[in-house]
Amino acid sequence: MKRWNGHVTALLAWTTTPVILIIVACLVLFLVYRGASLLGPNLLFADTPAADAILGRSPVFDGIWPSLVGTLLLVLGASILAVPCGVLAGVHLAEKPNSRSSRWLKPAVDVLAGVPSIVMGLFGFGLILFLRQTFAPAANTSLLLAMGCLALLVLPYLVRTTETALRGLPAELRLAGPALGLTPDQSMRRILLPAARPGLLGGVLLAVGRIAEDTAVILMTGAVANSGMAGRLTGKFQALPFDIYYLAAEHKGPEDLHRAFATALVLLLLTSGLFFAAKLLVYKMDQKEGRSS
Repeated sequence: MKRWNGHVTALLAWTTTPVILIIVACLVLFLVYRGASLLGPNLLFADTPAADAILGRSPVFDGIWPSLVGTLLLVLGASILAVPCGVLAGVHLAEKPNSRSSRWLKPAVDVLAGVPSIVMGLFGFGLILFLRQTFAPAANTSLLLAMGCLALLVLPYLVRTTETALRGLPAELRLAGPALGLTPDQSMRRILLPAARPGLLGGVLLAVGRIAEDTAVILMTGAVANSGMAGRLTGKFQALPFDIYYLAAEHKGPEDLHRAFATALVLLLLTSGLFFAAKLLVYKMDQKEGRSS
């Protein structure tokens, strides 16, 4: 019976994997077919000189350069807020699963994982209304608020992937630290976390992808159309997912719709570039550790 179940599982794996790859390839080819013709400097900068737009000397209102920069800022800021907290919480759950704090942290992470993105956006908007009526009458939706809400949205992925990666390490590796005379903290930093790096990277990549593509949160927390370059954390901003939503919902002709497909293709290229950059960084770190050892 076990052998039969193993054969069925292998058959399903070999059957569904090509189907998923074909579906993804079809989606990518469709985006390329509809939007590749618009890719170029004009899509990014419109009539503004590229050097002036990149250096911030001239505003860009008809191109997606401000949205591209805003998306990168969102990814960077939300990752800075979420990754350390998620990794530390995952380490705590993996190393002290029966502690009192872990007993309330586990259901809290599960509940947070089930919160839809639109609810997280409404939470951010409701927080601003609360601050206006209490401590900060001048509070408003902003880039910083969007970063915080997106960090909360992806936090469960980071916690669970860190916990799973650490629990999947072999028992012999856990004994290496005490055998070398290392404290538990030193063993975690120097042995266990480096060994769990592939799993940690998977959680970070999943979080980055979710941050870059989410529309509902930024729609409620400060994203607007044609606001110019994001200049400060407390100001409004543009982002590629919001541009795609705006162009698809409010398009006035085929040109706007093709522009939405081209913007979606740029977002896909951006997230793919971030993924490959993270993979390359880990590869370089592994090479460096191999040479040092």
